[in-house]
Amino acid sequence: MRIAESIQPHMSQSHIQEQIELIAKHEEEFLARRTMSERWGDAVAGFAGSLKFVCAHVLFFGLWLLLNTTPAFAKHRFDPPPFALLATIITLEAILLASFILMRQSRMGRRAEERDHLMLHVLLLTEKEITALLKINRQMAKETGLDSVANNPTVRELSKDTSVEDIAQTITDSLPGGE
Repeated sequence: MRIAESIQPHMSQSHIQEQIELIAKHEEEFLARRTMSERWGDAVAGFAGSLKFVCAHVLFFGLWLLLNTTPAFAKHRFDPPPFALLATIITLEAILLASFILMRQSRMGRRAEERDHLMLHVLLLTEKEITALLKINRQMAKETGLDSVANNPTVRELSKDTSVEDIAQTITDSLPGGE
């Protein structure tokens, strides 16, 4: 049996499930590490982004306008047009909601950075592993008389260690605004 034929074309279902469970575990741990204020802020920001929140506000504003403009409630008006009290409440609510949303986005940004660092670590490890495998394959090709494969310029270049610092500098230099 040839080596290429013995490699499964797809990951096994149990391996995929293990990876999914590992990712879920990391997410659960991240959520569990939140402080009480972060949990509360997430709950407020989550509710503010819901249809229930919108419906509650439509109902609230409708009642407010009804109570303060309908002649039947004239003696119970507490905020006559142009509704200065309502405007103040809405402004304060907007400030608080913006703060909760910014806090949540900041925390989500930190989590995205954690994921990016993990992904970079995995990619660097993969690069090292693939480079080592290419070196082994080149050596095996030399020993079995496949010099044309072992000395292929592309394979030879890819089997060299990759300098992450050089790549980072090249990217920095190539991007607009780079040095």
